[in-house]
Amino acid sequence: MRVIDLETAGNGASDVCEIGWQDVVQDAGGLWSVSETSRGALFVNPGRPISPDTMVVHHILDEWVADAPFWKDVAPSVLRPDTPVVALAAHRAAFEQRYCTPRLSGGATWICTWKCALRVWPELPRFSNQMVRYQRRPEGLIHERGLPAHRALPDAYVTAHHLRDMLNAVPLSQLIEWSSQPGLLPRVPTGADRGKPWSAVADEALATLARDRDIDVRFSAETERSRRGDQPLVAPSKPGQQTLI
Repeated sequence: MRVIDLETAGNGASDVCEIGWQDVVQDAGGLWSVSETSRGALFVNPGRPISPDTMVVHHILDEWVADAPFWKDVAPSVLRPDTPVVALAAHRAAFEQRYCTPRLSGGATWICTWKCALRVWPELPRFSNQMVRYQRRPEGLIHERGLPAHRALPDAYVTAHHLRDMLNAVPLSQLIEWSSQPGLLPRVPTGADRGKPWSAVADEALATLARDRDIDVRFSAETERSRRGDQPLVAPSKPGQQTLI
């Protein structure tokens, strides 16, 4: 399993300015661990100046990336290493997947450790990469190696410890399935019912939340409605041509 983290100079398809990776490996007995040797980071030339707004997040300077290769030249060697990976992983993987397209990754399977954390540790109050780190304090995580935050390798290293613990608790196939769905939020994130478990939300309010603009809120509300028997979780699609009666 290869955990990926990107730092970017903007939202364009090639605006990556750093990629970091940390592998999680399985031993003969089936136990997963964070590799001590298979990790790294590379600067990437984003082909554009890095704005102060993004520098303030990751502190990467233009002069550091000026002579680095471009994203299309860096990505394949990291995303498709000589030793094939079972899957790629990232915390809130949708962000990394915007840049690590199927063409660059070889159509790799992805695991989102944010979506999986919602399921494996629903009791946690917050689910950002660093909050999960300090709420759980994963065994074996070397504090200094996970710093500075918001740099590609330290963040990938931290995420790898979350992934390791997930893999040792839940089947890989389950993590992949959860990652393919919207996030199942353990509590209502906004509004009058903020902080409540979905089971404590009244039917009318739940129906309103099931129409929310946020896909994770909708999915979570729909899941609870399905549990109550109110409606199927996935509404049937409309036929391509209406039947004339």
